[in-house]
Amino acid sequence: MTPDLITAALLRSDRFRVEREADWQRLDAIVTAMEKGRIRRVSDEDLLALPQLYRTVASSLSIARAISLDAATLRYLEALVQRAWFVVYGPRSSLTTWLRGFLGGGWSRAVRGLGIDLVIAFVVMVAGTLFGWLLVAHDVEWYRALVPGGYADARVPGASPAALRDTLFGQSQQKGLGAFAAYLFSNNAGVSIMAFSLGFAFGVPTLLLLVQNTAILGAMLWLYHGAGLTLDFAAWICVHGTTELFAILLSGGAGLHIGRAMAFPGNRSVLAAASQAGQRAAQVMAGVVIMLVIAALLEGFARQLIDNTPGRLTVGGFMLALWCAYFFAFAKDRR
Repeated sequence: MTPDLITAALLRSDRFRVEREADWQRLDAIVTAMEKGRIRRVSDEDLLALPQLYRTVASSLSIARAISLDAATLRYLEALVQRAWFVVYGPRSSLTTWLRGFLGGGWSRAVRGLGIDLVIAFVVMVAGTLFGWLLVAHDVEWYRALVPGGYADARVPGASPAALRDTLFGQSQQKGLGAFAAYLFSNNAGVSIMAFSLGFAFGVPTLLLLVQNTAILGAMLWLYHGAGLTLDFAAWICVHGTTELFAILLSGGAGLHIGRAMAFPGNRSVLAAASQAGQRAAQVMAGVVIMLVIAALLEGFARQLIDNTPGRLTVGGFMLALWCAYFFAFAKDRR
């Protein structure tokens, strides 16, 4: 490039900057103040001008690229436009703010919004437990059909009370509890996700899945009841089950909520009804993940380390009271 061309290019770049630099600096000052949380220092006039300033600077960037301005100006404009975009169009709250709102009432309101769907899921889970008990009591061969082999081990019909008791106690020295907790989280998450996702088939597969999983519980209750270990088994389940089963209940209720909205959309289209119900259900499922993590830790650690029935009942009862209080007892619906 000849000296004359270089000089012309520099003059063009300088003239371009001079004509527009005031807007760039004004936008930069507004964005910097908002990034530092000093929005009160930004005047009303500047706030009203912010969207227009963003568009003006974005236009300057497009022109600067088209006429190949100097690299320093391009880098400055690209960074400024990117920062301004997050201020104008980006999220209005931080992760901490969102989490505070979610745990401080958003999650519990979404759960209460499931209404009748939670009641239906609860009734189905109780019915599934009774169904599993009665089915095995009628024909013991159903036990092997219902209970997966990995759960069975010594827990089989005909096992002695001593053998069954050994499956409930004496596990405090077990190694690899962290890996066990990770496995349990993965398994329980799979059940919960299935219960939720199958709701799009009008909720029918969700109901069947809830019956299938609680029938396993009913079959095992029957087995331990026959050995005189009903309370011990209930305590063994209670440690994590009050959280885990609550999470599955919420997942089933969320799936049914979507399925019922699709089956009975009212004056809305099916798509609009599913979308509206899905927003509430998705918020419930975000909280279910937290419950499953807690349940896995309780099942992988607390149940093994607390080796007595009263202690297990205390932990499980406390968790149940905590969840009920959080979702229903002290919550207020604030719009």
